[in-house]
Amino acid sequence: MSAIQRFNKTTALWALTVVVFLGLLIAAFVPGVRLPLIVVQVGFALLHGAQRYGWRAIAVFIAAGLVISNILENLSIRTGFPFGHYHYTGGGRIFEVPWFIGPAYLATGYLAWVVATVLVGEVRRNSPWLITIGTPVIGAFAMTVWDLALDPATSTINHAWIWENGGGFFGVPLVNFLGWTFTVYLFMQVFALYLRSRGPLPAAQLDQATASDLQGVLLYAATTISFFTRFFTGERTTVIDAVGATWRTGDIYETSVLLTIYGMCFIALLALLRIAQRRTTASA
Repeated sequence: MSAIQRFNKTTALWALTVVVFLGLLIAAFVPGVRLPLIVVQVGFALLHGAQRYGWRAIAVFIAAGLVISNILENLSIRTGFPFGHYHYTGGGRIFEVPWFIGPAYLATGYLAWVVATVLVGEVRRNSPWLITIGTPVIGAFAMTVWDLALDPATSTINHAWIWENGGGFFGVPLVNFLGWTFTVYLFMQVFALYLRSRGPLPAAQLDQATASDLQGVLLYAATTISFFTRFFTGERTTVIDAVGATWRTGDIYETSVLLTIYGMCFIALLALLRIAQRRTTASA
């Protein structure tokens, strides 16, 4: 790749990073922006992943994420496994699941994957099993932390989906978060196994100058913006879940911010420090 081509692609990805960041900022105040933004975020994952791993590899990530998440979401609605018993209230569904749920897994899931590669290691062809399995595990936890902050407000307050048997975490059951970790781990593990089998060779340098770790980590951190705006602007009242338990919305918003600060922000800070450490070592 020529220097001009690399510069153009780097500039385009950073421009897209800024667009997604601004979209996350606007979506925190304008709810109607969220669905188009998910599509843009998937576009970021597609282009960023193609630069790092190639088009075939990122196609595996997207296909695995869409198929596995939709199968397990529909299975859980029917049987209760792996998330528990719930149902969606909106339309535009693929079977029982709204169309945007799969892309939402991809949008935040890819950012969680990038964070995991910074903290654990990049999966390449013939990577050690510690990295091949460890990176998806950390990515799944980084993704589930996002749902910990998201789910109570979106379900118990906004009723985007209904937990039919309630749950101890502001109307959300423990099994939901275990299901999230399991589902995200599965599609990330499929991706990791593909990379270990057909990914870049160990001697090859991934195009991290163009598709920077920093872009993914910054956008992962930026997904927290909406939780802070909800805390400051959300109405203080009470809500009742499907089993009649009463919850205070202020407690939900405050807990979301606590999880954001000591969960997602902490993870992002670790990743940023790791990136800085690498660059300091490289310069030395």
